[in-house]
Amino acid sequence: MTGIKTTGEKKMMFFSGRAHPELAEEVAQQLGVGVVPTKAFDFANGEIYVRYQESARGADCFLIQSHTAPINKWIMEQLIMIDALKRASARSITVIVPFYGYARQDKKHRGREPISARLIADLMKTAGADRILTVDLHTDQIQGFFDGPVDHLFALPLLADYVKRKVDRSKLTVVSPDAGRVRVADRWCDRLGAPLAIVHKRRDKDVANQVTVHEVVGDVKGRICVLVDDMIDTGGTICAAADALFAHGAEDVIVTATHGVLSGPAADRLKNSRVSEFVFTNTLPTPGELHEELDKITVLSIAPTIASAAREVFEDGSVTSLFDEQ
Repeated sequence: MTGIKTTGEKKMMFFSGRAHPELAEEVAQQLGVGVVPTKAFDFANGEIYVRYQESARGADCFLIQSHTAPINKWIMEQLIMIDALKRASARSITVIVPFYGYARQDKKHRGREPISARLIADLMKTAGADRILTVDLHTDQIQGFFDGPVDHLFALPLLADYVKRKVDRSKLTVVSPDAGRVRVADRWCDRLGAPLAIVHKRRDKDVANQVTVHEVVGDVKGRICVLVDDMIDTGGTICAAADALFAHGAEDVIVTATHGVLSGPAADRLKNSRVSEFVFTNTLPTPGELHEELDKITVLSIAPTIASAAREVFEDGSVTSLFDEQ
């Protein structure tokens, strides 16, 4: 005999950064595991230190970190945590990124611009990630930026089923807030059996977050409109789109988005909007003041979806099968 045989079983270990611990605890509970105790703190100059309190040798490690504000800090912490797992001899490292930072910078619009979404993928690969598991990327092609498996999860079933329970489907129209979301809106139409409308807009290329809405394509008069988007950042685009729908005779407008970034003036815009309800998932933590002051925000948990996908990865199953009905 020239080698040594082992009879050990596979072992899953679940790790979390400090960005969104509530979601991590929910996912861990769904998986039936505990979050591995981790010592993490910032040095006086802002450097981040991480050390795991348990051995990860030979384990299939799942590390969750959502890129919330301050986004650069939490991305850096995640990279450091990946490196720590690699140097701790983890068998495999699956990085769970509920909200993938810099996803809007997925191509060059003009010369001398970066493709930052590709940079983030390169950084994760270099740090030691074997696989990425994420939810509703800004564009599907970002999957190709990572040189390894990417499991792209969708919040559509969770969000659409919630809307289905609340709205008279005979009066429902699914609305894409721009041309880029039409394909996603089509999936909503198929799931809800509703017609499609599109808000045509033009963005000022020299002013960030500045949008001018031009017209609505499709019949929305007297209809309950569901605006579907992947993320809401400052709220300017979606609130302007809602105003356009009301101007064209919409009876009511509901907004759904996977990622509630909600930065800058978003709070005031959501409060002052005529939209009756904003529905998000908890891929990102919702600012506390919005939860307390704005009763038209609903947050649905994406934890069961993430946990099911992580379990399929660990058991060498099929993540795609979770969304086959779409």
